[in-house]
Amino acid sequence: MRSKLVTVRKVLSRVVAALAATVGVSLLLPVAPASAHGQLATSTPLKGTVVREPLTQLALYFTEKPASNAHFAISGPDGSRVDNGWSYGEPKRLDKPVTEYFMVNGVFEPRLYHTGFPAMVTVAHWPAKGRYTASYLSVASDGEAVRGEVTFDYQGPGTPAPAGWSAPTAGPDPALLAQAEGEGSSPGATGSPVAPTGTAADDPAGATQEQRDGGFPAWLIPALIVVVVSAIVLVAARRRPAARGASTADRRSVGGAGRGGAATRKPANPTRKSGNRAGGPARRGRR
Repeated sequence: MRSKLVTVRKVLSRVVAALAATVGVSLLLPVAPASAHGQLATSTPLKGTVVREPLTQLALYFTEKPASNAHFAISGPDGSRVDNGWSYGEPKRLDKPVTEYFMVNGVFEPRLYHTGFPAMVTVAHWPAKGRYTASYLSVASDGEAVRGEVTFDYQGPGTPAPAGWSAPTAGPDPALLAQAEGEGSSPGATGSPVAPTGTAADDPAGATQEQRDGGFPAWLIPALIVVVVSAIVLVAARRRPAARGASTADRRSVGGAGRGGAATRKPANPTRKSGNRAGGPARRGRR
């Protein structure tokens, strides 16, 4: 029985060690490529910068031309929108190429993109200083959603709204939302590329989509659960032999004490026997 317990403990130890090593290596490996391309490559202004002049347009450069029904919005410090439509701009060469990955024969292969395709979002007015957010939603040529935001701080002078202008309230096109949520998406034959990487892609808000698509691997969660449960079972298996050994020792000590008591009672019989032998001659002497 003890040999079986030792074998079980060895097997559990090896399983826990193997799972722990797998989880550790997985955490050290780079995150797998994300599942969409056509992401934001750069923008004017860049994310997190300070704007001191009242720009008339914001430029968002993507690695491919945004969808014709793409949605763009600019919100001011109080949450009200200040955007007034958008249009395509002239493509420009990126200062640094953006890398995206495409699945080819089961392997992700990198492709460099040197051109940025802009969406020019018109700013109606600058009502106040503070934080502004430019958000976007489009669908890439592979059918995957392209969404994110660029936040910046405006510290320039306030400008009045155009005559007769009212803040827009319309949201994204329902067809665009359906595609973005996967209801009408049709991935292209090129496979699943990643969000842009590199300095040019780190500044804009494309990082939000990249983090969502290439985050913590879901399969590690059950692996961690298995490691924890196996460790608990291993600890319990190690404690059981010790407890059984202690109980066996207790039984032996109790048994030894019982045998010792019997041994102390045995000398009484020889004493009585010796007394009989001693009394025998005395009785014969009286006769």
